[in-house]
Amino acid sequence: MPELSKAATEFRRARDLLLERREDYDAALRDFAWPQLDEFNWALEHFDAIASDPGSAQRPALWVVEEDGREAKYSFADMSERSNRVANWLRAQGVGRGDRVILMLANQVELWETILAVMKLGAVLIPSTPMLGPADLRDRIDRGNARHVVVRDVDVDKFDDVPGEYTRIAVGDRITEPWLDFAAAQDAPAEFTPDGATKGSDTLLLYFTSGTTAKPKLVEHTHTSYPVGHLSTMYWIGLQPGDVHLNVASPGWAKHAWSNVFAPWIAEATIFIYNYTKFDADRLLDVVVEKGVSTFCAPPTVWRMLIQADLTRVQVPLREVVGAGEPLNPEVIEQVREAWGMTIRDGFGQTESTLQIGNPPGQPVKDGSMGRPLPGYPIVLVDPVSGERGDEGEICIDLAARPLGLMTGYKDDPERNDEVMRDGLYHTGDVGSRDADGYITYIGRSDDVFKASDYRISPFELESVLIEHDAVAEAAVVPSPDPLRLAVPKAYVVLSSRYEASRETALEILRHAREHLPAYKRVRRLEFSELPKTISGKIRRVELRTRETDLRADPSAGSAPEGEYRDEDFPELRQ
Repeated sequence: MPELSKAATEFRRARDLLLERREDYDAALRDFAWPQLDEFNWALEHFDAIASDPGSAQRPALWVVEEDGREAKYSFADMSERSNRVANWLRAQGVGRGDRVILMLANQVELWETILAVMKLGAVLIPSTPMLGPADLRDRIDRGNARHVVVRDVDVDKFDDVPGEYTRIAVGDRITEPWLDFAAAQDAPAEFTPDGATKGSDTLLLYFTSGTTAKPKLVEHTHTSYPVGHLSTMYWIGLQPGDVHLNVASPGWAKHAWSNVFAPWIAEATIFIYNYTKFDADRLLDVVVEKGVSTFCAPPTVWRMLIQADLTRVQVPLREVVGAGEPLNPEVIEQVREAWGMTIRDGFGQTESTLQIGNPPGQPVKDGSMGRPLPGYPIVLVDPVSGERGDEGEICIDLAARPLGLMTGYKDDPERNDEVMRDGLYHTGDVGSRDADGYITYIGRSDDVFKASDYRISPFELESVLIEHDAVAEAAVVPSPDPLRLAVPKAYVVLSSRYEASRETALEILRHAREHLPAYKRVRRLEFSELPKTISGKIRRVELRTRETDLRADPSAGSAPEGEYRDEDFPELRQ
């Protein structure tokens, strides 16, 4: 191993402690402390150190498999050199320290080259999904003050209506002026010399959140908050050196950085990518087996699609399986356990932070619980009315021991910062409950939880019961205004492929809900529908709530809207 800088040594010490205590939660909680790094450049001082070590330089850092069977592997040494060339070339195009760069690529090697290169330059990344349109891009150029963009050639036309003085760089084969050809970067020098030190507090990332309830917020992270903060994510996943890690996530969102950049490379593991045009659960499982994937992370949406397949068909080589992004329904956990003998370990974090709460390896898992606070995260539950701390309330972080993985704040939004950082706490906006063993169960977003007949209802709890029925692939529960009860729970349901939208199917699902929920939580209205989602895949319940309010705006209307089934319409339910 080449000689490490003081900062890199401190970082490695913290990492190694978590690796050594990967199955000893109490010891990790007791002994872990965030490294204090005044100056640190993760790409130069950590990644390049791996690439310079004879024992690790030739291990695969990135492994990309395409749908047609083509694949490519890049070692740590390869990625170090390739990113050096890109950094030198970007510098020649005018990219300097502090410049903001929109990065809008797919899961292709140029994405990771650019991430490392921009980091080495001390510039700022604005990760963006290729699904964005001109309106979103204008917002990112404007509010993000972007000076450079790196995009696929198929997306350059989107910028025709995006004004601004910014360097245009494209990746691909069809590139014409004024766009610069990214391929020219491979002719740049292979050795890179930084123009100075990088402060740990310097901005590295600006994330536009997916906006489930409002206009996207601009989340600011530094050269330590994500590159070092994801020590907690590495610990939760259970990554080890040499692992082959597959995370199903699209570029441009925080979860991609979590598990497709920082956590695996912190652990010196291989990032494995399987590119496909349309999700195919059986093919994904075949690839996992064929390539020997050892650790797997996917959002609940993907897990719900996976359990629609025959999981018992393959014997997966996986050691760790985890889920994050939204809460995992107990039914999903149980079906995977029955098929593979493995328990999916849930975790909770946000774009604004790294993994805060989770079920790390080797610990008992309580179905439906997100787990316990991870090392370095002082989690408290606060009553949203009284402000008192207890065992149920809004999930908050005590800023008296501020974790390194927490964002700097929302860029250029002091009012929002004051709101979420008030009273010495960071307020997540999520509500949970804690049991006697310290396990925290997710109740819902504070703006999703609602009252019906004066009882508080957690949409997640009802949705978890609904997807236990074979007919239900996905569900979203929202309050539906009611003159007697104030509101009643209504479910919007996406059916699995084996069922048709019909009165008989609605009756089956409502009966299932009636049998598995107490009377005050009973789903009383149901509609078959696709669910509105953000482009990152999160359900926009706010749209469904608004629709329900609009549908019931005229109290004299009386009858159910077309396509809605109500429990009072089924005499069979009262027999």
